[in-house]
Amino acid sequence: MVDAHRTFVIVGGGLAGAKAAETLRAEGFSGRVILLGDERDHPYERPPLSKGYLSGKEDRDSVFVHETAWYAGADIELHLGQPVTSLDREARAVQLGDGTVVHYDKLLLATGAEPRRLHVPGTDLAGVHHLRRLAHADRLRNVLAALGRDNGHLVIAGAGWIGLEVAAAARGYGAEVTVMEPEPTPLHQVVGPELGQIFTDLHSDHGVRFHFGVRLTEIIGQDGLVLAVRTDDGEEHPAHDVLAAIGAAPRTALAETSGLAMAPRADGGGIAVDASLRTSDPHIFAAGDVANVDHPLLGARLRVEHWANALNSGPAAARAMLGQEVSYDRVPYFFSDQYDLGLEYSGWAPPGSYDQVVIRGDAGKREFIAFWLKDRRVLAGMNVNVWDVTETVQGLIRSGRQIDPDALADPSVPLETLS
Repeated sequence: MVDAHRTFVIVGGGLAGAKAAETLRAEGFSGRVILLGDERDHPYERPPLSKGYLSGKEDRDSVFVHETAWYAGADIELHLGQPVTSLDREARAVQLGDGTVVHYDKLLLATGAEPRRLHVPGTDLAGVHHLRRLAHADRLRNVLAALGRDNGHLVIAGAGWIGLEVAAAARGYGAEVTVMEPEPTPLHQVVGPELGQIFTDLHSDHGVRFHFGVRLTEIIGQDGLVLAVRTDDGEEHPAHDVLAAIGAAPRTALAETSGLAMAPRADGGGIAVDASLRTSDPHIFAAGDVANVDHPLLGARLRVEHWANALNSGPAAARAMLGQEVSYDRVPYFFSDQYDLGLEYSGWAPPGSYDQVVIRGDAGKREFIAFWLKDRRVLAGMNVNVWDVTETVQGLIRSGRQIDPDALADPSVPLETLS
């Protein structure tokens, strides 16, 4: 039976929020758990939106974190399609869009992120898309299938993970794809110029056209339909649909207007939290894409927008809300699938942070592990079509030891012996 004397409220119906609610019950919390989501769909995982579900390899039901009946069975009060419009820290209450006021003893903000918008003429046309929510994926999946049937053309603004994964899905349907990217290579800010060419070659081999060093300046349309795009080099390119894949911004409005401390934009922005995921208000915690963590392992502030962070930080925040000792020191991790290439990336190596990239294996065959080093210490590792090494790679990062780059590059030297 639920004890109504204590109420924990979770704002955000994504993976972080759902896993936090699950953990509260698993850890024995008997009070009310109220989960507030502004989408009408039950909490779901986002990777399939640009991977398996978008490509048609997985069905829609596969994306959900729990079956619908689980929430009632776990005594989770789930409110969907209801945005939270204000947060009153003094009263310890949030207000919903319909005026309902919900009081809390502890509050978790798991509001996630939202896609950045293209600020160019023509973005109001029907054929301009974003990909962040399940409703976006529902629509885009139908669009890609239609483009494939009709030999249609998709232009993607941005060669980051979302842009490349959608490009792969679109080519799977048979659509023509052109990617516009202001940097000189794909994923330039993530894997750097040393590895970017591998992704250029991968997608080019599958028929994707790239235009680097350019930005979209206008989307041209007629009668509400997309006809073409213009770029800042004066060129015009045919298009039937456009995907804006230029990154995401943390959804911090609720936290900002309530006066919670924010992380500097230079550190990724978001809600500033300590290693226990507690905000500047001792009764409020944050997890997932919106949280900027004072990371105890990396010694820096870090905001991570990937699936594993939502999966792990939601439960960590729940335990901290219960008064347990928490030090959220997970090594950042994400994965990607593009055509026949699968990869896992662990660590944190932003541009300028490393002085050497070491390749172990055959990059030409796209079967290798790449390591980013600083002073011979591993900052990050990415295994491409090489499996069951994530734990070992993360061990190298955690150790902080200086490692011989030649041994790191030599496949005959077991990785386990280097940590």
